[in-house]
Amino acid sequence: MKLILTHEVKGLGSAGEVVTVKDGYGRNYLIPRGYAVAWTKGAQKQIDQIADSRRKRATEDLEAARELREILEAQVIVVAKTAGANGRLFGAVTVADVAKAASDLTGKSVDRRCVNLDSVVKSVGEYTGVVKLHADIAANIKILVEAAK
Repeated sequence: MKLILTHEVKGLGSAGEVVTVKDGYGRNYLIPRGYAVAWTKGAQKQIDQIADSRRKRATEDLEAARELREILEAQVIVVAKTAGANGRLFGAVTVADVAKAASDLTGKSVDRRCVNLDSVVKSVGEYTGVVKLHADIAANIKILVEAAK
């Protein structure tokens, strides 16, 4: 049975792919749960159009990620936190703090789940990290932690 997947199915494929499965699996599991629809020539044309638009969007996302990487790597991200007299922070700088500062700096949204710090930040100073902007693009960032005034 030839089906078009509408959702990602683990071990089978991702949305928009045409797959061949056994009749019972398709008829009793995939189609009733909305994971797939029957393959037809008209549906195949729709899939081709969706795939073209995804490729264009992926290219645009890739270009935007490259631009964002250039901005992030060219500048230092400044994070201000409350610190004691000896430079130790009250708490730590989290990836959410870095993501917010990067978003404020660039004007574009940076997800906290994409930020990785090389070390735990618990004192004032300079640190490094990585922001994964796209599957193929990551920005190496410099973070300056200052004592809040």
